[in-house]
Order: sequence, then structure tokens, then C-alpha cells
Amino acid sequence: MRRFINSIFEVPRSGAPMWKRLVLVESGLIICGFAFAIMLQAAIGLDPWDAFHLGLSLVTGVSIGLVVVVVGFAVLFLWIFLKQKLGIGTILNAITIGLSIDYFITLIPQAPDFRWGLGYFIVAIVINGLGISMYIGAGLGPGPRDGLMTGLVRITGRPVWLVRTVIEVLVLGLGWLMGGAVGLGTVLYAFAIGPVVHVMLPWFNLDKVKEPEELEGH
Repeated sequence: MRRFINSIFEVPRSGAPMWKRLVLVESGLIICGFAFAIMLQAAIGLDPWDAFHLGLSLVTGVSIGLVVVVVGFAVLFLWIFLKQKLGIGTILNAITIGLSIDYFITLIPQAPDFRWGLGYFIVAIVINGLGISMYIGAGLGPGPRDGLMTGLVRITGRPVWLVRTVIEVLVLGLGWLMGGAVGLGTVLYAFAIGPVVHVMLPWFNLDKVKEPEELEGH
């Protein structure tokens, strides 16, 4: 039974207590949801996946948080064909971030102009970097979209940068066509989130793993 479970689920790499991992991962996911809500209210652009989520929300009339949840589980379905291992954090990721976005977006006023929007977005990147570092540091499995990328890298043999670029260009293009926010924030996120997580990840890294290539946070 243990071998079967280990073949499906991501197993923590050290003896850090599970309660500590769960607190860390869930706190990080809520913080990520808070950060994405700020980015939405900044209205100066979004990272590729969230531009896609917003576009789907605009087309379907469904809240963006619910879209994030539905897309997360749809991507997890693709993991079956990629033979990608799940983690407790993976399942929590698929649920928590979307619910958090829908909650926090009702509390955060929209930025009144571009300068406020830019300030919102810079703060959101720092907060998101904190949330991502906590989530990754807990070591309970990748996010659904990150696992899609790593699974495709494994089965295609293509480099991470190429697979990630293809996926993000595709979802960004689809998001833009559906009316998702693409702009300065999209560029800022692409260049800033990696360095922010690089600084913060050692604060929470329970397993002392190397910084992963995937830094979307969901």
C-alpha cells in the first residue's frame, strides 16, 4: 500500500512535521490569493496564467476565483497522462488560491490611476514572492500548472525554458484574445518574481531543496 501511495503522491523529503508543512503551505496559498487579488485591482496587466483566468472569467461570467479552481482541476486531469505525482499541497493549491482571490478582491479597492496601479503591483509581487516561497518551502508537491510544465519537460525531453515559454505564450495569447489584462504588469511579473523568490525561499525551505524553475505559484 505504501509503495502504491508513493507512486501517486509526492512524499516529503525530510522529517519536518506534517503540521508545520500544512500550516506553511496553506498560509502561503492564502497569501498568493491575496497577492493576485491586488494584481487584479492594479489593472496594469497580469502574469500569463492569470490573464488567461481573467479572460475566461470575462467570457463565461464566472468569478475569476472559481475559474482558477476549475482550471486547476482540469490541469490536474492532464497529469494522469503525464504520470505526474500529486501532493497534498497540489490539491490545496487547486482549491485555496481561487477561493482566496474571490474573498480578497471584495476587500481591495481598485487602483484609481496608473501610478497607484503600479504601486499596487509592486507590492503584490513582493507579497506573492512570500507566498510562493512558503508554498514551495513546505515541500508538499508542485502547483497544478507547475506540474504540467515539469511533466511535459520529462516526457518531451525539451528544456524547461522552452516548455515554459510555449505554455505561457499560449495561455497569455488565449487570455489576451478573451480580454484578459496584458500590460506592464505582465512584464514586471516575468522579470521580478524569480529574484524575489530567490531571496525569500531560504527562509521557509524545510527540505533545503534548490530553487525550482517553476515560480508561478499555482
